[in-house]
Amino acid sequence: MDKTEEKILEDSEKYAKTMGFWLNKDKKMLEIVIAALAKKQEKHGRPYCPCRVFTGKAEEDEKIACPCIFHIEEIKKDGHCKCRLFFGKKS
Repeated sequence: MDKTEEKILEDSEKYAKTMGFWLNKDKKMLEIVIAALAKKQEKHGRPYCPCRVFTGKAEEDEKIACPCIFHIEEIKKDGHCKCRLFFGKKS
């Protein structure tokens, strides 16, 4: 794991803890998502959600910067966000 991936993982762990979520317990899947976020970070300057389309339009893309604006509702509905980074209890 490179430094960008380590930083994204650390930030994701902190965020999950403050929100009462947890990260994907499947370590291989977690590594895949973190690596994809790191690739977006390196290419576009922010860790944009790997499961959503990057448009190049700042206002639109701001919505998909991890954690994206959709993740809380997805976790409530499905128990996890679309890319399966964050998990929580369905309500």
